[in-house]
Amino acid sequence: MAEFATIARPYAKALFGLAQEKNQIESWLGGLEQLATIVQQPKVAALIEQPEQSSAEKAATLIQLVGITDTGLENFLAVLAEQKRLQVLPEIYAQYQDLTLALNRTKRAIIYSAYPLEAQQLAELTADLQQRFNTALEVGTEVDPELIGGVKVEIGDQVLDLSLQGKLQALYAAMTN
Repeated sequence: MAEFATIARPYAKALFGLAQEKNQIESWLGGLEQLATIVQQPKVAALIEQPEQSSAEKAATLIQLVGITDTGLENFLAVLAEQKRLQVLPEIYAQYQDLTLALNRTKRAIIYSAYPLEAQQLAELTADLQQRFNTALEVGTEVDPELIGGVKVEIGDQVLDLSLQGKLQALYAAMTN
């Protein structure tokens, strides 16, 4: 959703700047996470798309569903509703989270493996990746059986493919060219 990323960027940066001023970065991160999760629910997504409801009603409903009590987040949600951008909340959350990690000099990594990783394997792999990329990492894992074996790591826009599937594709490309 490249379009959502472009739309979300100024909102995420503005909210992050305001959160820094008010020293609310972590608490707003939690609120944004809840909002991003709830707007992806089918019934809530349908509510957001209803033209009969005013933007104020939509914002008030979301505030009530999540239980937001911070006026800064309430005002932000009202602005998003007024601009008809509530469906972009998941991408705003993702970009806000990236800004938070960058502030803490941390990057987000997703490790894809053919099989579930054991805790010790994950710890060793995380330590190796932190050393290789010279940064602290917040690691998430996903199982992708198509990899056949090995791992594939995404850190930001960088991909480190150490999977058997990746090696087979590289061999195929070398043989056909």
